[in-house]
Amino acid sequence: MNFVLQNKEVALATLTTPLKPSMSTIVLDQMCSGHLKSSMPNLGHYAYKTVTTFLGLVLDSQRGKIANTTDTKELAKLGNTLLQATEVLVTALVKPTPTQSNTSINTSTSEVRVFAVGQHTTLKKPLQLNTPDALLDIDLIGISKNNKGKAAVSLMTYNNMAEMLKPSLFRSENNTVNTMMSTVVSASLPKTTNKTLTKPVNFTLKHISKWDPKGNLSCVYWNISEWIEDGCSIENSNSSHTVCSCVHLSTFALIMQTEPHDSNHLLELMNKIAVPIGLVFLFLSVLNFALFWKNSRVSNTARLNLCISLLLAHLLFLLTQHFLHYIKPHERVCAAIAGTLHFLFLSAFVWMFIEAILLFITVKNLSKIRSKQKEVVHWGLLLVIGYVISLAVVSVSVGVMPDGYGSEECWIKKDRGFIWSFLGPVCFILAVNLILFIAIITTLRWTLMNMNREVSQLRSTRTMVFKSLAQFVILGCPWILGFFTHESESVEIVFLFFNSQQGTFIFLVHCVLNEESSL
Repeated sequence: MNFVLQNKEVALATLTTPLKPSMSTIVLDQMCSGHLKSSMPNLGHYAYKTVTTFLGLVLDSQRGKIANTTDTKELAKLGNTLLQATEVLVTALVKPTPTQSNTSINTSTSEVRVFAVGQHTTLKKPLQLNTPDALLDIDLIGISKNNKGKAAVSLMTYNNMAEMLKPSLFRSENNTVNTMMSTVVSASLPKTTNKTLTKPVNFTLKHISKWDPKGNLSCVYWNISEWIEDGCSIENSNSSHTVCSCVHLSTFALIMQTEPHDSNHLLELMNKIAVPIGLVFLFLSVLNFALFWKNSRVSNTARLNLCISLLLAHLLFLLTQHFLHYIKPHERVCAAIAGTLHFLFLSAFVWMFIEAILLFITVKNLSKIRSKQKEVVHWGLLLVIGYVISLAVVSVSVGVMPDGYGSEECWIKKDRGFIWSFLGPVCFILAVNLILFIAIITTLRWTLMNMNREVSQLRSTRTMVFKSLAQFVILGCPWILGFFTHESESVEIVFLFFNSQQGTFIFLVHCVLNEESSL
């Protein structure tokens, strides 16, 4: 489809004709190939409306591409294409003027300011152009003197450009965490022949992320494939704004580098010792349940798969954190690991939920211990339930937000609420398990009070129920504590201990203390 604006009539028709979704890609491609650029001088009176329409269209059209791309290099290429396209559009806003002219465009994803001066301008001092997130100070009069009294400057802020030109593309010698502290800002001198600056320009950038007084701020500009500092420095900074001084115009941003959070030595020691111990007992539990598969297949299925899910999840998480420095540069690998961890931990929670239900049914049937109980559900159906639910949640999550995996720790990203694809099901399962736990305690108390105390199995029944209840509490409590670890270091230590020792308690309760399945 040839979508080229060749004259005013075509431009006007464009503004009144609905655009199909696929046209946005065509428009962007043609901008970059030069078709639209050659057509811009012919827009005349319709330039403002045309630029406004296409600017909103082009910027909005990239959201889908951003969501479907996780490769940093591909995102950077997309960002470069977008910068080229918007520069062409902004150039069309500059019109000859004997004095001065000021043009502003606001869209949902950008702010544009263009100021032009002519030979009879009344401007006598350095110009200030501002958007809600940035302020530009530039000696436009000095530049105009080198261009026969004519010059123009543009300032543009992008609300979502950081999703393409990521702060991680700012290379540093130390292993720091990079945070984008400002919106991405572009400044240029459209339709100005001699672009030499007479004085350095100053950018006052508003902070959009939490300021860390211990962090190292850097004023950077985009150089095709990475952020670099050459020619830019910080003039002044406080908790809300930073002033950057640069000797050239380009696309700029403010990036803060912070050291990874100081590690607690006790937590590190527990990670190195307690977690491997828990993994060993999870493996022994898997081996035990597999050898004694025929003993109560339903409950064995739940416990076996709970141990398998926990073993694989904790092992993968431990290996990922150990080799994080090597994995992080490979974003697709990092995202794949995050998705796998999401599936494994969700599967573990589903099996905890199934175990809680089976425990509740066991307690309800205590009064019938003389007769052989039938299994309430086939173990094969449990396998389907245990893994299909988790797979469905992960699949929907990937479909809704493909770029939601692959945080700095190769886990689920917390932005845009995507973390709730994990926390939502977890909160639901923990809430239901808590209700079941209360019901189990109530039912157990009533059942034991009404049982014949001369029944020979009473003591063994109490022991069995106690072990099951202990296992249920141990599996539930650590994860509930996880919601409060940010409030206290002590809570974090307790959480890590119980969480890492799930396999140990499962092995003790269901293997060592279980005569039917002890090795």
